[in-house]
Amino acid sequence: MDRTRTPEPPPTRSAPLVQDRPARRLRIPARLPASLGYDAVGTLREHGERILASLPRIGCVFADDRRWWWIVPADSHVGVDWPPGVRYSVGARLADPSWTPTRPKPAPHLIHAPDAGSPYTPPIPLYFLACRLTGSAPRWSLTLPD
Repeated sequence: MDRTRTPEPPPTRSAPLVQDRPARRLRIPARLPASLGYDAVGTLREHGERILASLPRIGCVFADDRRWWWIVPADSHVGVDWPPGVRYSVGARLADPSWTPTRPKPAPHLIHAPDAGSPYTPPIPLYFLACRLTGSAPRWSLTLPD
C-alpha cells in the first residue's frame, strides 16, 4: 500500500496565535471552575458592546484598548474558521503588549464575570455573531485535524 504524504495546507486565518514573545495568560476568577480548560476569542473593541448585548449568556470578558477577549472552552477553534479581525488565543495566552516602541499598552483587564457558574461564553453563538458583525459567511469543517 502506497502511503504518500500530502503536504499540510497553510494555516487558515483562524489558526491559533503563535507567539514568539513570552505570553501572559488571562486569569479567570478562582470562584469560576474552568473544568474544560479555556481559550480566548478576541474581537474588535467596537464590536464588544454589541456582542455583550446580543448574546443570551456571557462568561468572563477582558478588554484592552484594541480588543475584547471572550473566554470560551478550550479547543473552540477546532473545525471553525473564525472571521477576519477576530483572534483566537489557545490557552488564553496573549503576547506581552509592550513591544510597541512608543508606549507600553495596558494588559487586558476583567470587565465582566458571572457571579457563579461557568466562566465561558458559548462559542457557537459568539462565532455566528462575530461572522455577522464582520460581514463574513460562517465556515466550518466536519473533519478533525490529524
